[in-house]
Amino acid sequence: MASNALHPQSQSRQRIKFDEHLPVDHRLNTVYRIGAGLMGLFLLAFGVLGLTDNIGFFDTGGNTAVGLNTNGTLSVLSVCVGVLLFVGMVVGGNFASTLNMVLGVLFILNGFLFLGLLDTPQNFLAFRIQNVLFSFVVGLLLMVFGMYGRVSSSLPHDNPYWRARHPDAEAPDEERARPDQVR
Repeated sequence: MASNALHPQSQSRQRIKFDEHLPVDHRLNTVYRIGAGLMGLFLLAFGVLGLTDNIGFFDTGGNTAVGLNTNGTLSVLSVCVGVLLFVGMVVGGNFASTLNMVLGVLFILNGFLFLGLLDTPQNFLAFRIQNVLFSFVVGLLLMVFGMYGRVSSSLPHDNPYWRARHPDAEAPDEERARPDQVR
């Protein structure tokens, strides 16, 4: 019960409202947008190239696009996720960050799922090992882009996520910027 000693019941927990603490023009917004845009562009290109080959919707043959195995279902799914990432890029901010993290986790889980389904009749997306590896890489990249500047044990005190987690705390004297200093 040591955690009760650190967090007494009488102290109410405050919900973090990131939207109020993250300005639209914050520099982290650019990272979230670039990550969503780059991954969305590649997935959209992969999906469109896969659809132009007129392959079967659930065909598990050896059709490839950009070096990855594909079928109609995977191509349509790639286009949809690519468009979703482009929407995240346009919206930006916390939406893009959260979208990147969620889709990153889903890509990694998808990689593990289809790693287990390789060479089985249940492999309806026609995955091969290169698709599994691609899914892992895209998942990790999306998670890094989404978590950048948001998750760390040593966030700077001017970070909006640090300020949201510590609303009553002030930045230490050495980190407070004077009005005449430019960062």
